[in-house]
Amino acid sequence: MRILLLNHFPLTGSGSGVYTKNIAASLIKKGHDVCIIMPENEVVSNQEDNIKIHPVYFQGGSHIEGELPFNFPCFTTHPRSTQTFYDLTDKQLDLYVEAFDKAIKEEIDNFQPDIIHAGHIWILPYIASKYNIPLIITAHGTDLLGYKESQRFRKIAEEAANHAQAIITISKENSDLVCECFESVKDKVILIPNGYNADIIYPEKVNKDEFLREFGINKHYDKIVSFAGKFTHFKGIDILLKAAKIYENDDTLTILAGDGELFNEMNELAKTLNLKNVVFIKNRPHEILRKLYSIADVSLVPSRNEAFGLVVIEALACGTPVIGTNSGGIPDILTKETGLLFEQENYHELALKVLDVLNGKVHFDRKYIAEDTLAKYSQDEFTESLVNIYDEALKKQNKTLHR
Repeated sequence: MRILLLNHFPLTGSGSGVYTKNIAASLIKKGHDVCIIMPENEVVSNQEDNIKIHPVYFQGGSHIEGELPFNFPCFTTHPRSTQTFYDLTDKQLDLYVEAFDKAIKEEIDNFQPDIIHAGHIWILPYIASKYNIPLIITAHGTDLLGYKESQRFRKIAEEAANHAQAIITISKENSDLVCECFESVKDKVILIPNGYNADIIYPEKVNKDEFLREFGINKHYDKIVSFAGKFTHFKGIDILLKAAKIYENDDTLTILAGDGELFNEMNELAKTLNLKNVVFIKNRPHEILRKLYSIADVSLVPSRNEAFGLVVIEALACGTPVIGTNSGGIPDILTKETGLLFEQENYHELALKVLDVLNGKVHFDRKYIAEDTLAKYSQDEFTESLVNIYDEALKKQNKTLHR
């Protein structure tokens, strides 16, 4: 089968980008052909791991021939862009639609997909809906926030949802919100949790001190607390830092990986709180995140809103217990054997639970966590379900054509 994947963000720096790359890699392993269309502001290869890549270039750090004269838009923020969909001028929106319509049409002609699978109930599936190819959409959560945020895009989102043959959701709360926003598509909603790429995320034996020295940290720490994610308000990094003021000591280091619009603000907050053992290492590839999770005693996900939380299962896949917010999709993932939940915004409760883990009051079996996560969330486990959805969409399309 030939699958054209569409995503509103690059393949790194966002959960939906990682999701798209993960399902592409898994589909390729199972013998399918894949092409991905997505925005970029850095030059990327047109071929990656047997996946055809079709970037639509936007203005970023360096000039790229044919780039659009603005950065790629987001719902909230991205490590490489703070431009939002809501701030686009009419002219910019027209250029955005025109550029992606051209890219989609080119790949329909050249790649000849059987199925189009788009991330987000938003602009790209709306564009694709006119080409009479079976359309599947995954709702990631930020698109639903965008639907509520801006009247300007509601008709576009509604048309995309109505045209889709199936809408994949990634958590129970995500499913409920899709049905709330788009009442007419309730019978199309199929819950399939996010998966992770077990070929690049797994427990690794890492020399802690050597790893820390790569980031200029020459002191030995007994305990490591990790965070990975975008530096934006809904990720709750300020909650984590306030908790660190309570739990940190000379033997405990907190490492935050990620970037975004609040990066400088969170650095300033750490200074204001006089945190002594907090380090910011900016955005890092999965090869580094795997090592970070593997040396961490606990990973924190203090999000104010998290439809699923791919970083939760990535940390768990490395055997690292997770403390996450008791909201969104996180409670669907964490069990008493794999982590702890705390009340949203309650940094004091978060700090106490971190101390419980670091002090051994609450114990987790890292081997069990990694094996349980592999069994439940490896992307390869979910890919057959996706292929079945694609098959059903093709059958429906063929029935319609032969009436």
